[in-house]
Amino acid sequence: MRRYLYRGKILSLALEDEHWEIVEHKDAVALLVQDPAKGVLFVRQYRPAVRTHTLEIPAGLIEPGERPEEAALRELAEEVQLGGRLEKLAEFYVSPGFTDEKTHLYRVHDPVPAAGTPDEDEQLELVWKPAGEVLADARAGRVAVSASTLAGLLFAEGTA
Repeated sequence: MRRYLYRGKILSLALEDEHWEIVEHKDAVALLVQDPAKGVLFVRQYRPAVRTHTLEIPAGLIEPGERPEEAALRELAEEVQLGGRLEKLAEFYVSPGFTDEKTHLYRVHDPVPAAGTPDEDEQLELVWKPAGEVLADARAGRVAVSASTLAGLLFAEGTA
């Protein structure tokens, strides 16, 4: 039996069987955009939860009633002003020990300009970098990345 301690816009906190603390969280999408000459497209942004700037592949939450593919194209347009053809690479749980959040990872083929309205509270810097360089920096602790970014980098490097 789940008893809710908190219900918010993107997450709820529940206690199951008066033992397990569970975060119910909206599912997400993440997008791998590659260019042979430039590398992988990242967004650099400050993340208050971890109190540092991160380097991440474009990503965002799936809104109620939205299919993952629709959310992926919306987030791609909002964050980096691109569109394209999507290839599903994987879906995975972020941290199944305490949350049900699932991320759908896509590769973007044939990127084209697309108009999107950025979220008002996001300050994003677009950065192109070679996947191997960012992977090496993440391994060495020189850059903070998300789990979806690590997954995307492994696909970019052909090791996933």
